[in-house]
Amino acid sequence: MTASQVKFTDFINARERAASPPIIVERFQEQAVVAKGVEMVYHTGSHVYQVLNGVDLTIERGDIQLLMGPSGSGKTTLLSILAGILTPTAGSVQLLGQEITQMSRSDLAHFRLQNIGFIFQGFNLFPALTASENVEVALKVKGVRGSAKRRQMAQALLEQVKLCDRTNHLPRDLSGGQKQRVAIARALAGDPQIIMADEPTAALDSHSGHDVIELLRQLAKESDRTVLIVTHDARLMDVADRIASLEDGVLQG
Repeated sequence: MTASQVKFTDFINARERAASPPIIVERFQEQAVVAKGVEMVYHTGSHVYQVLNGVDLTIERGDIQLLMGPSGSGKTTLLSILAGILTPTAGSVQLLGQEITQMSRSDLAHFRLQNIGFIFQGFNLFPALTASENVEVALKVKGVRGSAKRRQMAQALLEQVKLCDRTNHLPRDLSGGQKQRVAIARALAGDPQIIMADEPTAALDSHSGHDVIELLRQLAKESDRTVLIVTHDARLMDVADRIASLEDGVLQG
């Protein structure tokens, strides 16, 4: 399963917070992401496919890191591994000082829930829920109790992404850029230290894409969040602190 196939409903259905206390990491690590020697090999019948080959990647806290490369280069696979969704064939990944490749599935689920926010290319909003309700669902999953409190927090998050005038609109009544802003507000629920985004501007026109790019920059710099973006969009290069490119499973830059 790739990062692009992971839907927000998967996190809800899993009820990841139910079994044990959350793993919350203090905000003092200089390095948000450290991947060493990451490899991913798939076996299909008699064929062996090496998708990633000895990837080393370090992302400093508060940086915007772009991961670029042609289709089939392994970008989404690497994002999935860094997010703890896939387990690499070899190598290690540390997020916020925690070795996630050594965590149990339960601990890893809790770690993701508390420390990582996800933004998807296809928005993955619930069509029958308003913008506010979509964010409230995320807050409920993250353990915020009380519907009034969740609504207040959702309103604040939507205001943060400059969408306070669309809180009661359904997704069908929102533009592509507005839908992505709701998705970003949802990713901010619980104040995660890391945001991981898979092609966040791919479905947007030039104007909406620029607005989302600027919003992601503000979120990273004003709140000291780390943002990792898989993208083909060259417009994002202007806001990136670091850019790496994957070619045939090998990281360049």
